[in-house]
Amino acid sequence: MSPKTVLITGGAKRIGAAIARRFGLAGWHVVIHCCRSYAEAQKLADELPTAEVVRCDLADSDAALAMIEDLAGRLPDWRVLVNSASVFRPDDVRGLDVGVQWEAMQINAATPAMMAQTYLKAARSVAGRRVIQLTDQKLANPNPDFFSYTMSKHAVDAAAAMLSMAVAEPDRVYTLAPGAILASHDQSEEEAEVSHRMNLLRRRTAAAEVADAAYFLATGPLASGQSLFVDSGQHLLAQSRDVMYLARQEGLSL
Repeated sequence: MSPKTVLITGGAKRIGAAIARRFGLAGWHVVIHCCRSYAEAQKLADELPTAEVVRCDLADSDAALAMIEDLAGRLPDWRVLVNSASVFRPDDVRGLDVGVQWEAMQINAATPAMMAQTYLKAARSVAGRRVIQLTDQKLANPNPDFFSYTMSKHAVDAAAAMLSMAVAEPDRVYTLAPGAILASHDQSEEEAEVSHRMNLLRRRTAAAEVADAAYFLATGPLASGQSLFVDSGQHLLAQSRDVMYLARQEGLSL
């Protein structure tokens, strides 16, 4: 029997790596995509029962689509594509940085949408194909920080909604929206411990919880087009700034 296979973009580190581990420990063949983090990707692949590493820059959509076509041609039961890779660079809502905006829209939104289209056309699966696009709790709880990143995640969400309307059972398209999970940029662990508790449950959401949600979407009975928020209720709040800055404004205290 051919192993169930999942491709996880950005699977070498952070949330992508947690998702890769979750599928790997469940017996799936895990294809770990990376760009610059090849050493980390290969180390993770070596730790899993069955895994491989593929490498390309998602800023180059032609290379990304060639990667999808190659995998579709040689994987006999490719059930899931998880688009987790993204760039998260600060820029100002009062002055769009064209370079930051182009990179965010290309890597976070345009290339993943095209990859999903190609996957749904070309991949083979005995159980149907599922696409999981990672978005962000910022969709429901917007603030003006990380302007281009947030724009790109809105584009991801809209594209997934339209793709879900175009697929027929057993194929399905979902979105998965994490909250603040891991320290970012110059954030210290102390700052992350404070800022990541700024949610309704006052607890820190673990990357493993996002991985469990991804696995549920990959294997569970949800209808196409649905979204899961994994953020301990952060998206139900109104936060005027990114929690990284809110923690600094309010001072560090647990």
